Amino acid sequence: MAPPATVIEESPVDDGSPSAQAAPRWLDDDEQVTWRTFLSTVQLLLDRFDRQLHHDSGIVLTYYEMLVRLSEAPQRSLRMSELAESSLSSRSRVSHAVARMEEKGWVRRDSCPTDGRGFVAVLTDEGFAALAAAAPGHVETVRDALFDQLTPEQVDQLRVISTALLRHLTDTGSVPPVPGLVTSAGAPGAR
Repeated sequence: MAPPATVIEESPVDDGSPSAQAAPRWLDDDEQVTWRTFLSTVQLLLDRFDRQLHHDSGIVLTYYEMLVRLSEAPQRSLRMSELAESSLSSRSRVSHAVARMEEKGWVRRDSCPTDGRGFVAVLTDEGFAALAAAAPGHVETVRDALFDQLTPEQVDQLRVISTALLRHLTDTGSVPPVPGLVTSAGAPGAR
């Protein structure tokens, strides 16, 4: 990002104190265009996927992703903390989402058999049916908005770039690896 027009650039005085900061590494013009194009593209794609799902099936994208994670799990169930981790959501957001999906009959919350304090989210048959009904329209929208717009080589490049970024973001340790996703030379992410 370029410095705001009203900012007067001054070199900080490095007196060795922790408050002395390095000058910001502003984005050059090409980086600025790349960043804004990337950000707009991601936002518009997520909005399109969310609108299609909500319009066609009454499921929002975040709930759809949680239903997918549950459908792929053994016994179609995950501890709430695992569901939060795998769907890249906070525990409170997952708790709210599961409560809403419980109201629709898509998910039920059971006590965790190995930990009396924890809960397990379980995908119900009704939830699996809702997911199965929503999937064809969703995958067609993903194909139309993303994959059909790219050459096979660009799809490969997108996967390589996304994997590099995902690896960087999860290797810091502040975010756990995303279960089921490829994060290095063909190796799926840790569970």
